[in-house]
Amino acid sequence: MIIMEGAKEAPTCEMSVEPNSDLQLEIGYLLLIDVVGYSKLLVNEQVELLQELNQIVRSTPSFRMAEANGKLMRLPTGDGMALVFFRSPEEPAQCALEIHAALKSHPHLQLRMGVHSGPVNQITDVNDRSNIAGTGINVAQRVMDCGDAGHILLSKHVADDLAQYRHWQPYLHDLGEWEVKHGLRLSLVNLYKEGLGNPAIPEKLKLGQRWKKGGTPVRPVRPLRWLKFALVAALLLAAVALTSTFLISFRRASSTAETSLGSGATVAVPEKSIAVLPFENLSDEKENAYFADGVQDEILTGLARVAALKVISRTSVMQYKTGAKRNLREIGAALGVAHVLEGTVQRAGSRVRVNAQLIDARTDSQLWAERYDRDVADVFAIESELAGKIVAQLQAKISPSEKAAIEQKPTADLAAYDLYVRAKTLIATAVYNTPLQEGLSEAVRMLNQAIERDPAFALAYYQLAHAHDLIYFGGLDHTPARLAMADAAIQSLTRLLPNSGEAHLALAKHLYWGYHDYDHARKELSLAQKSLPNDPWAFVLAGYIDRRQGRWDESTKNLERAAELDPQNPHVLQQISSSYNFLHRYADQVRALDRAIAVTPKEAVLRVSRAEVELDWHADTRPLLSSIEAMLAEDSREGNNIAQEWLRVSLCQRDFDGALRALAALPIAGCYQDVIPFPRAWCEGVVAQMRGDKAAAYAAFTSTRAEAAKLVAEHSDYPEGLCVLGMADAALGHKDDAIREGRRAVELLPVTKDSILGALLVEKLALIYAWTGEKDLAFEQLTVAAKLPGFLSYGELRLHPYWDPLRGDPRFEKIVASLAPK
Repeated sequence: MIIMEGAKEAPTCEMSVEPNSDLQLEIGYLLLIDVVGYSKLLVNEQVELLQELNQIVRSTPSFRMAEANGKLMRLPTGDGMALVFFRSPEEPAQCALEIHAALKSHPHLQLRMGVHSGPVNQITDVNDRSNIAGTGINVAQRVMDCGDAGHILLSKHVADDLAQYRHWQPYLHDLGEWEVKHGLRLSLVNLYKEGLGNPAIPEKLKLGQRWKKGGTPVRPVRPLRWLKFALVAALLLAAVALTSTFLISFRRASSTAETSLGSGATVAVPEKSIAVLPFENLSDEKENAYFADGVQDEILTGLARVAALKVISRTSVMQYKTGAKRNLREIGAALGVAHVLEGTVQRAGSRVRVNAQLIDARTDSQLWAERYDRDVADVFAIESELAGKIVAQLQAKISPSEKAAIEQKPTADLAAYDLYVRAKTLIATAVYNTPLQEGLSEAVRMLNQAIERDPAFALAYYQLAHAHDLIYFGGLDHTPARLAMADAAIQSLTRLLPNSGEAHLALAKHLYWGYHDYDHARKELSLAQKSLPNDPWAFVLAGYIDRRQGRWDESTKNLERAAELDPQNPHVLQQISSSYNFLHRYADQVRALDRAIAVTPKEAVLRVSRAEVELDWHADTRPLLSSIEAMLAEDSREGNNIAQEWLRVSLCQRDFDGALRALAALPIAGCYQDVIPFPRAWCEGVVAQMRGDKAAAYAAFTSTRAEAAKLVAEHSDYPEGLCVLGMADAALGHKDDAIREGRRAVELLPVTKDSILGALLVEKLALIYAWTGEKDLAFEQLTVAAKLPGFLSYGELRLHPYWDPLRGDPRFEKIVASLAPK
């Protein structure tokens, strides 16, 4: 169905016919392209290369989209061209990557590119042709001139804009500040990713004068929150859900990411419950803040091993950082605990002083206080003593094994421990504070250093396995080699701490993320829970496994228990709302989302998910559109966070302009649905088809097919890749191939193996049949999908253009009616 231009310098302002004192400047996002070695070519070779370059550039989705929208200027520069976009700083950067990708088929064509944003003025030159003037074009020229063949260089100005979007951050590499032509100083950033761009330092910079040292990662002014929802949830729980934000789908990348209580019922506060708040660092050296974090974390970890206590997770307490006076009654009520522990840490040379006090959060009264002033080497003994005294003060029963675990030193090497604490914090916060891949890679480096210092540091192996699994599951390095790294770390952990909760939990996560081995992972979780009774991870993973295996009630109970232990983690709460969405229990979904929004009222994706309920429930697009418009008015950068919902509602409304705007905000990485890896080209094809541009749609779907075919060639039994390949073939009219691939995906991962992804594959097979003209088979699969918990909803069938080939058939209308609100 679905298918269905001279000078070395850039154009300058001196070319205008007459002076104009009222220049109409606007911000342009500039991409300058230069053919390396152009002047050495014969004239006919120059002409042929420029014609070839023109074809490549004009065929890129970014060029075509900007041109279709009337928001693009293109000018010849003799040995290349200049493109000026006007909508987003992502446009020239994305276009540069698309051009570089296309050059793989044209190895003889060597380009360098420069990107900058700044004021430009559209003018008419002496030949009555459109031209541009302004400082923006001149700076872009200087940026490009610094590069060699293959380089895509950015000004720091435009790189800072891109760094607002988390999906760009791993590809931005600071080169520092340099003095270039006419004494101009430029801060430069190198844009490159896997196989695209040139990671080498430009030769001109090696020879030039550096004004300031580079090497500092490009940081966002404010973080993007929803890269891959499951991965985000994982990192904030210092945890992640199997689904993924990853990226952007027409539905919720977060839909299979997981969350908590729909009822909002008040839970009685247990007497033996405690939250260990962050300890204040009183040391003169502020780098000792990690040392203070480590003291708090060890006390919390020790207490969490006691089954008779309820101990709130680190994720939920870390927001109560020291500084302003803390209202302990409010904190206790928000966390659902009767007691809080707070304290200070001061380290000076070889001495450490720790003060701690236990507070009854219900009365704000001190129950107990203790001060320790000892050699820094005794810090682990201090932590164990503190945990033991708190257990005694709360009159909690403690087993010999729990007592032994509390008293066990994690390591005797304080430098190794410092590396461990830094890495653990980096893993938990990488999604917000650093480019994701950079943060996790740095954590791996620190943990390996810690292990080099102390090869018997078991907990370092635990965090190392966790980081490797996140890198694998997050798609940053989805290779057998990365899985093997995680496996090696788990083997070392098991050797050092056999039958420990950490060993069982690490293996459970590894089996779940790396192999989808739910049964084996469940057995490991049951063992982990015995010695880690307060670790929300064990309950979150159990909830995810229950849900994947169709045990919805058990899943809800496990997720609710995780929310009790981690009450300020909105991503745990959001997970249960997703469960209710799959079950079409929309009223419960609304209550669950309201709870999550109460924790983080400004979270864009939660707000949009709340509005999107009406689309699924009543086929009403108005609340979602209103919510998106409001968020974009508040902060246009949120468009990237909510692009998936924006694109979906635009498609449902047949709003071509809205779909184009949403597509422009879509991350470069793609438009995953659950963990089905639809590349960005797929979304571009759908939008092109919507506007009736068959040539662009065909090109985009062909690109999709090529990417999917590569995935399947590398992993022949990869159901998600086969699904994408089947959809692309169906869109291209390759009927037999599409049906074979769609069926194979369902065979590899039936609903009995994975109730969420299996149901989604059935839905996609129904679409493949519909698009290839096999209506009877399409209705067979759609009837099955409509009876299963999953993504399919009344609003989706009623409004989405995917289902247009079946509209008007009484069988389709009957299925739609079966999902209508009762």
